[in-house]
Amino acid sequence: MFYYNVSNFVKALLDVDIDTAKRLYEQFNNDYPVFVTRNLHKAKLWVRSQAKGSQRYGLTASSGAKRLRKYGIWVQNKIEATNWFLNGKNDVRSSFHLEETATEFDIQGLELDWTIVCWDADLRFENGDFKHLKFVGTKWQNIKSADNILYLKNAYRVLLTRARQGFVIFVPSGDETDTTAKPEYYDGIYRYLKSVGIKELE
Repeated sequence: MFYYNVSNFVKALLDVDIDTAKRLYEQFNNDYPVFVTRNLHKAKLWVRSQAKGSQRYGLTASSGAKRLRKYGIWVQNKIEATNWFLNGKNDVRSSFHLEETATEFDIQGLELDWTIVCWDADLRFENGDFKHLKFVGTKWQNIKSADNILYLKNAYRVLLTRARQGFVIFVPSGDETDTTAKPEYYDGIYRYLKSVGIKELE
């Protein structure tokens, strides 16, 4: 039941169906926790504290999240799936180490117990709707192709539905000195996630 509600919640979230997203979140959040934070260190501490026994956790982000690199989230560095998904906590290449980041390509059809979903400015929220972009060279460009817009939306749907037990969304605060990572690129995302009722990670 929780999985069904989470899947529908993610759909409503990405469809900007705020009322449905809020209602579904309230139904499952006590049993399947979902939080938002602007502090990546807090997110890492949380997933580590939640995982019991052999439960697995890891960092995820969209393949277009190229400006998260400044936060140590480098999606252009290809993971070795067997190392990331199977190796133990003493292996720096494993998901447990929270250094290497899996994208939608790596994690499609697979699950972890707990995830950190790192949200970049490729899927922004402005003026009541999502804005779809790609980072090319030194700047963000609007995505105009309907197919590519749908692909980006689906990438985030995949990332937001990979956790069996719960997840936390990391939204950077941005950097006023960096024109590719301005705070306003991220503030809209954060405010939108809060508007559907997602709780702040304490």
